[in-house]
Amino acid sequence: MDLRQKKINSIENLGYWLSGSSESKLFSNLQIKSEQKNGWFTQWNVNTAMSNWVNSLNKGDINKWLEGYSPVTNPKTVGLILAGNIPFVGLHDLLCVWLSGHKALVKLSQKDLYFLPSVVSFLEKECPEAKYQITFTDKKFEHFDAVIATGSDNSARYFDYYFSKVPNIIRKNRTGVAVLDGNETVEELEALGFDILAHYGLGCRNVSKIFIPKGYDLNNIFGGIYKYSNVMENIKYANNYDYNKAIFLMSEFKFLDNGFFLLKNDSSYHSPLACAFYSEYENMNIIENKLKNDADQIQCIVSKKSINNSFLLGQAQIPSLNDYADGINTLEFLSKL
Repeated sequence: MDLRQKKINSIENLGYWLSGSSESKLFSNLQIKSEQKNGWFTQWNVNTAMSNWVNSLNKGDINKWLEGYSPVTNPKTVGLILAGNIPFVGLHDLLCVWLSGHKALVKLSQKDLYFLPSVVSFLEKECPEAKYQITFTDKKFEHFDAVIATGSDNSARYFDYYFSKVPNIIRKNRTGVAVLDGNETVEELEALGFDILAHYGLGCRNVSKIFIPKGYDLNNIFGGIYKYSNVMENIKYANNYDYNKAIFLMSEFKFLDNGFFLLKNDSSYHSPLACAFYSEYENMNIIENKLKNDADQIQCIVSKKSINNSFLLGQAQIPSLNDYADGINTLEFLSKL
C-alpha cells in the first residue's frame, strides 16, 4: 500500500475514532481542559464539531474530495495560523497540507490548544511513515515557503503585509446568510435555528443575516430557535446577550427579543453574538443579485429556494470536504507550490 492510500485510510479511521471520542476518557479530559481555557468550548460545542467531522470522514467522501490530486514531489513548508473560534476549526487546512505531502508548521490559537495535537498524534500512530510532517510552534513564525492564515479583518491586514512575499491564503471575516420564502416548515425553521446557534453563533458559517419576504412573521424564527434556548446556560453567551441588548436599548434601536436572542432590522451582514440582522425583500431576483455582488462577505447561504451555491436549511455547519473556506480550493493552492 502506498503512502497516499495509507493516509486516506488514516483519516477514514480518524472519523471512526472521533465517533467514539465523546465517550472516551481522553477526550473528556481534553474537553475539560479546553473549557477551562476557553469557556465557549462546552461539551455540547465540542460534540457538535466532532459529529460534523464524523459525517465527513467516510471513504466515499474522502475519495471524491481527493480525486485528481496527488502528493507533491517537492515538499515545501506551509505555515498554518489557525483560528480558535470553534473546536477543530483548523482541521481541514491541516488535513489538506498533510495529504498534499507538504510539511505543516502550525501556530495554534490560544483558544484551542488541545484537540488538534491529539488528532495529529492519532494520525502519526496510524501512519508512522508521515511522522514529523506536522510541527506545532508557539514561537515567531520563520522558515516557511507559503502561508494559510485565518483571522479577523484587522489581523488579515497584518497578514497581508507580513506574508506578502510568499504564496498565501489570507482568510477574513465572513458569515452565513439565510433566505426564507415564508413557506418553511417547523422542521426547516428548527434547522435554521441550528444554523444560527450551533457553536453559540461563533463560526464563520453561522447565519447572522436573514432575508425575509415582506410581511413575514418574525415569530416563526423565534419559534425555530427555541429548542436552543439552553445557550443561555453558558455565561459567556448570556453576557453577550445582555451586553448587546443594553447597547440596542441605549441606542434606541428597534429590535425584537425573546429572552435569549435578538432580531434587528439592519442592512449589514455581520451581527453581534446573540443576534441576527434581517432585511425584507419583494423580489427574489434582486436578492440573488445582491448575494452575488456581496459574495466576499458571505461564507455560505442556506435556503429552501434554488439559489446558486446554497445549502438546505440546517446544513450551514455541515460542509462537505469540498466546501472550502472563502471558496478558495486549498488542495489546488498546495498542489501549485
